Amino acid sequence: MRLRFLLMVVAMTVVSFAEAAKVKVDRVEPLNWWVGMKNPALQLMIHGENIADLNPTINYAGVSLDRVIKVENPNYLFVDLTIGKEAQAGTFNIEFKKGGKVQLKYPYELKKREANSANRQGFDASDVIYLITPDRFANGDPSNDTVEGYADGLNREDKMGRHGGDIQGMIDHLDYVEDMGFTAIWPQPLVENDQEHMSYHGYSITDFYHIDPRFGSNELYREFSDKAAEKGIKIVMDMVFNHCGSGHWWMGDFPTNDWINYQAEGFKPTNHKRTSIQDPHGAQVDLQGMTDGWFVETMPDLNQRNPLLAEYLIQNSIWWVEYANLGGIRMDTYPYPDADFMADWTCRVMAEYPNFNIVGEEWSISPAIVAFWQRDKVNINGYSSCLPSLMDFPIQDAVVKSLNKEESFHWSDYWNDMYEMLAHDFLYAHPEDLTIFPDNHDMSRFYSQVNENFDHFKLGITYFLTTRGIPQIYYGTELLMKGVEDHGIIRSDFPGGWEGDAINAFEGKGLSADQAEATAFMKTLLNWRKNSEAVAKGKIKHFAPEDGVYVYFRYTEEAQVMVVLNKNAEAKTLSSARFAEILKADATGKELFSGKNMNFSGDFEVPAKGYLVVDIQ
Repeated sequence: MRLRFLLMVVAMTVVSFAEAAKVKVDRVEPLNWWVGMKNPALQLMIHGENIADLNPTINYAGVSLDRVIKVENPNYLFVDLTIGKEAQAGTFNIEFKKGGKVQLKYPYELKKREANSANRQGFDASDVIYLITPDRFANGDPSNDTVEGYADGLNREDKMGRHGGDIQGMIDHLDYVEDMGFTAIWPQPLVENDQEHMSYHGYSITDFYHIDPRFGSNELYREFSDKAAEKGIKIVMDMVFNHCGSGHWWMGDFPTNDWINYQAEGFKPTNHKRTSIQDPHGAQVDLQGMTDGWFVETMPDLNQRNPLLAEYLIQNSIWWVEYANLGGIRMDTYPYPDADFMADWTCRVMAEYPNFNIVGEEWSISPAIVAFWQRDKVNINGYSSCLPSLMDFPIQDAVVKSLNKEESFHWSDYWNDMYEMLAHDFLYAHPEDLTIFPDNHDMSRFYSQVNENFDHFKLGITYFLTTRGIPQIYYGTELLMKGVEDHGIIRSDFPGGWEGDAINAFEGKGLSADQAEATAFMKTLLNWRKNSEAVAKGKIKHFAPEDGVYVYFRYTEEAQVMVVLNKNAEAKTLSSARFAEILKADATGKELFSGKNMNFSGDFEVPAKGYLVVDIQ
C-alpha cells in the first residue's frame, strides 16, 4: 500500500514538472515602466506557451495587481497593475503560480524618470524638422548591413532594397544637421521590419518594441537621441498604428479572434475613401471599407476597437517617449485607424506630456478634411481629439500650383492658389501648429515638382521657411535631389553617406554650382530662422498678390519680418504705402541675403524671379 502511494506521488510530481516545462514566458511588454507617471495604470501583455495555465502574483511595495485577463489564446495573459505614488524604482518578480506553487519568476523593472520628463518641450514653430530615410542617408556601421536571420539583406543595386544606412550614420552626421540649421530630425520608422521585401522603408512593423538590428539597437537609438539633444536637436519618432507587418511575431499566434480586421477572411483592401469619416451622407459600409481594409497584403490592418490592442499601442507610444527622450511623434496614415481610438491615444499622450507635439498624416488637399482632426476643432458631428498638428498637404499643393503657373491674369495671379489657401486658415483651430513641407518621402521631389526651375525652387523654399507653421524639409532637398513618383528614386542615397562616394555633400565636395548655391541658400534661411522671434512666434498678415508679387509679414509686438516673392521675369517696384497698416512710414530694415539696409519711406524694388526677407527695424 505504501509503495503504491509513493509511486502515485512520484507520478504526480513527474506530471507536475512536465506541465511546468510546457509553460514559459518569452515576452512581457512594455519591456519596463517608470514610477511617477501621471497615469498610474499599466497593462502588461505576457506571452508564452500555455502561460494562461498559471496565475501571476506580485509582491512589491506600491504596486498592486488589479486584474488578470485571460483571452481565447492560452499563450497570453493581460495583467492590469497600478503603480502607486509610493512605488520606488527597482526590480520585482512576477511570480507565476499553479496550485499555490511558484512555477516561474519573471523580473520586471520600474525605472526612475529623467528630470522634468513630463514637461518636455515638443517640436514647435521655432523648429525646422529634417526628414530622413535612414537606410538611404549614411552607412555608419557596415557590420549590420546584413543580419543573420533577416531575409532582406544589403542590395544597393536594387532601388527598393536595403542600402545600409543606419542610426550610426545619422549620429556621425549630426554636425551637418546642426550646421545646416535644422533643430529636429524625423527618421522614418526604425523599429523592426522583418519583411522579405522593401523592409528598408520601415512601415511594416514586426516588433513595436525593438529597433531593427540592421539599423542598430534600442540602446543606440537612445544614444542618438541623447547626442542630438546635446546639439539642441529633437528626435521625432515615426509611428504606425493602422497596421503591422505580415511578419509580425503575433501574426501566427493572435491573442484574440479580433486582433486584426478581417482576421478570419484575410486580406481585404481599403477603399481609401477618407472623406467617408466626415461625410454626413455616407454609407456605413464605405466607412468600414476605409478604416478596416488593409493597405496591402503585407500590412494587416490592426483593430484598435479591441481594448487590449488599444492599450498596447497607447503604452507603446508612451514607452518610446520616455525611453528615448523623444521631442515628438509623427503618426502615419492618421485617418485610417479607428477615429475614437485616435482621439483617446492623442489625449492620453498629451496628458502625460502637456508640452509635447504629435503630427498626424492626413493626405488631403482639402483644408476642411485636414482641420477635422486637430484639437479644439468644433466639428458638426461632435468629434474631438487632442492632436496638436497635422501635415499641411493643402498648402503644399497650392505652392506647387502657384509656382508652376505659366501665365497671369487679373483674376488668377501667379500666387493666387497660395493666397487663397492660406485664407482658409479660418477652418483650423490652430493653423500656426500645422506642419508645412515642400515634399516628403512619398511624393516627387520638390525640385522635380517645380520642373527643375531653380528660381521657383528658391521662391518655394523661402515661403516654406517663413510662412506660418512648422517647416519640415526632406533630406537632400538642399541638394536639389530629383525624382518623380518612383519611391526608389525619391529615396535615393545621400551623396557622401557611403565610403567611396564620388560626391560628398556632407563636406560640400563635388557639388554642382546650383547644388552648392541651394545648400548655402537654405543654410542661410535656416540659421537666420533660429533667431527670428517673428517667424517662431509671430502672426501672419498677407496682402493679395498683385502683378505677380506676393507680400506678407510675420510679426509679434517686438519683432517684424517682411517677405516679398516676385515670380516675374523682371524686377518690380512696390509702393510702401500699400502696406501702411503694418509697415510704419519711417520703417527701415535689413535684407537677409544681400545684407543691404532698406528704407520704406517710399518705393522699393524686388529683383526678377527674386525674394526679399527683411528684418524690419
